[in-house]
Amino acid sequence: MTTKPQPQPGIMDIALYVSGESKVEGKTEVLKLSANENPYGFSDKAKEAYLRSAVNLHRYPNTDHAPLREAIAEIHGLDAGRIICGVGSDEVLQFIVHSYAGVGYEVIVTEHGFSMYPILARMVGATPVEVKEKTRVVDVDSILSAVTPKTRVVFIANPANPTGTMIGEDELYRLAKGLPRNVILVIDSAYAEFADGYDGGKAIVDEFANVVMTRTFSKLHGLGGMRIGWGYAQREVVDVLNRVRQPFNLSETQMTVAAAAVRDTDFAERCVRENARWRDWLRNALVQMGVGCDESYANFVLARFSNPDEAAACNAALKADGIIVRPVGSYKLPNCLRITVGDEAACRRVIHVIATFKGIR
Repeated sequence: MTTKPQPQPGIMDIALYVSGESKVEGKTEVLKLSANENPYGFSDKAKEAYLRSAVNLHRYPNTDHAPLREAIAEIHGLDAGRIICGVGSDEVLQFIVHSYAGVGYEVIVTEHGFSMYPILARMVGATPVEVKEKTRVVDVDSILSAVTPKTRVVFIANPANPTGTMIGEDELYRLAKGLPRNVILVIDSAYAEFADGYDGGKAIVDEFANVVMTRTFSKLHGLGGMRIGWGYAQREVVDVLNRVRQPFNLSETQMTVAAAAVRDTDFAERCVRENARWRDWLRNALVQMGVGCDESYANFVLARFSNPDEAAACNAALKADGIIVRPVGSYKLPNCLRITVGDEAACRRVIHVIATFKGIR
């Protein structure tokens, strides 16, 4: 007989998620480029909606998220009845594993994929199965060859975090077509808006009954502190996911602010435009200094140094200047630093510090 409560299988195998740093000892003014936050903040219309929502703090929110789903559908050209909302897109991912995975099943993740995917698998007692990427890009053939009768969910981020790379619609289609119909393909499109001409996986979702696209308000819309995300799938899948969703998972404030944010397309377009401009500038500047950097389709770049020691030394140099970026050794990229694309001043400051570190004048 056990003498204390025992957690479910898989729980104690979870490595606690470690977020990026936000402080530097001895520095009062810090440039935080470690969490892929929007350097331009958030929409004025979102702020106005936030302030207006205060009069309803004593009211329970609606449980079906209808006004927010309708706003998302209006802007993205979707069916509101096929949208589900969550506390960040992370919660929608959690709904998926709770509904379709579990003890005895497998969840496929990729080599450098988002660290929450294996955590979510273990949360429900499923086994995460890691497959190789091809030079930091999701490899469809590796995924398809890893599928077994136990596979129930496949997670890919497109564009990917922390690499910033992505696969095209043809490869996404090939992956969806190649999976058994009882396997859920999750296309995590948190950074979709930063990839020119990419619909986040909408067309794939429309064609296949076992595909879910997830999105977030944390990146482009600058609402990371509000924790709002959503998913899009066929109605049958959304009906399943809604059965494990808590009825009041989003507050009225969250929904009101998110609806205002998604409808402020002028703000969003400006952010996308500025991000593309300074992302390309940042990448080119790194490459010219001999720092490897794949083309990024997100709001960050992955700087590749010659070895882990050089990456650590550069990170220390940036910290000494009050700049926080994200070392990604935990993603099996020990020689890399993920750097959020900031505004012009931030990007120029980063390059100045790295150039000085490398002895380039």
